[in-house]
Amino acid sequence: MTDLIETLRSSLSEGAVLTGEDATAAAQSPWTRLGAPAAVLRPRSTAEVSAILRAAHAAGQPVTAWGGKTGLVEGCRADGALALSLERMNRIEEIDTAAGSMTVEAGCVLQTACEAAEAEGLLLPLDLGARGSATIGGNISTNAGGNRVIRYGMMRELVLGLEAVLADGTVVSSMNHLLKNNTGYDLKQLFIGSEGTLGVVTRAVIRLQPLPASQNVAFLGVRSFEQLPRLLRRLQTELGGALSAFEVMWDDYYQLVTTEPARGRPILAERYPYYVLVEASGADAAEMEARFEAVLGGALEAGEADDAVIAKTRAEASQIWALRDDVGQTGRNRPIFTFDVSLGVKHMEAYVAGLRETLAARWAAPTCVVFGHLGDGNLHVIVGVGASDRETRHAVEEVVYGPLAPIGGSISAEHGIGLQKREFLPLSRSPAEIALMRTLKQALDPKGILNPGKIFEAA
Repeated sequence: MTDLIETLRSSLSEGAVLTGEDATAAAQSPWTRLGAPAAVLRPRSTAEVSAILRAAHAAGQPVTAWGGKTGLVEGCRADGALALSLERMNRIEEIDTAAGSMTVEAGCVLQTACEAAEAEGLLLPLDLGARGSATIGGNISTNAGGNRVIRYGMMRELVLGLEAVLADGTVVSSMNHLLKNNTGYDLKQLFIGSEGTLGVVTRAVIRLQPLPASQNVAFLGVRSFEQLPRLLRRLQTELGGALSAFEVMWDDYYQLVTTEPARGRPILAERYPYYVLVEASGADAAEMEARFEAVLGGALEAGEADDAVIAKTRAEASQIWALRDDVGQTGRNRPIFTFDVSLGVKHMEAYVAGLRETLAARWAAPTCVVFGHLGDGNLHVIVGVGASDRETRHAVEEVVYGPLAPIGGSISAEHGIGLQKREFLPLSRSPAEIALMRTLKQALDPKGILNPGKIFEAA
């Protein structure tokens, strides 16, 4: 290892290799455990990434890629591995306003990319709570979702082309700029969502959208779950594709984000079991505002919602979104376990009720905070049972994940598998699917050096 690190130090740019206390300092994150890497490597170019992987492959040395280090499933834990941080590969190479695309290096922070697109009158639709630290490469490797999936889709739908480096240092440049390019296998899909186990993404071409002229936001109170699917269907139908967010908060989450020490305060005068954040955007501000108000009025008259407040200014819209984004308040119930599941809307009410019942039967005074992107079937579940040891975590995981298999749910909607969900992957994927994943892993990474042990155990 010492010889390998010294070889890399001599062949890479200045400051690219961190060891000792510098590596320890770099392996810190408030989001996840990064472990103790043998060294942290910070390349400045695809050529340097290629050199790193070529040397590591020859030595049989594991490498774990790092983006913004904001994952929640220990997907970038790098004990004893070379941690390959893309933080210095952060350039926005081009924004093509005519084609509506952006060419960007993998280490570019999502918020930086979004602001650059907005300055050109364009929208990079991906939006999530870690926008200020998550990187484009990390978003690609985990197929990130976020708040606007209901309209724009996951990260997979936003990537036109990418460049990746294979385990042996081979550079696969598929920097496609075309929306339609039906020429054989779509190789970029091998790397999107594969959590750095098949290759390291270094650059990408991202599809942009026209920047909406209006952004209409409302906050609704709802008395029963059965109203929510009907409300969602009305909004999708009558807003004509303009609906960009349908975020639901159970009352327990709302209480956390509207009471001290949280900065948020209640939006509605009454208390409800469910609260819905609705966002719609369009090209004609006046027309969209009128339609938005009319559609919400119709929902209230039809009994699909019981109360509503419409943001009249950007500040009021930001205040409403701040409630949804203040996920850190769930930490007030520490110790906690964080889950990210996906299931059909028709199963959600029974799933959450059953989950609460099972938790209450097994632990004294458990907490179960629920919120999420209900419009695309994604719930975030935060559970606290008073302990955080490994046995307790496993028991809670069984309670949360177990009911998903019979209803066709997924143990991971957008966070990935990493190490934390590896044991439960068979609940969402068949033996044949997992076998095919292993075949792809063996073909692209025969020595198993890329993020070993993530998604499934190393062969």
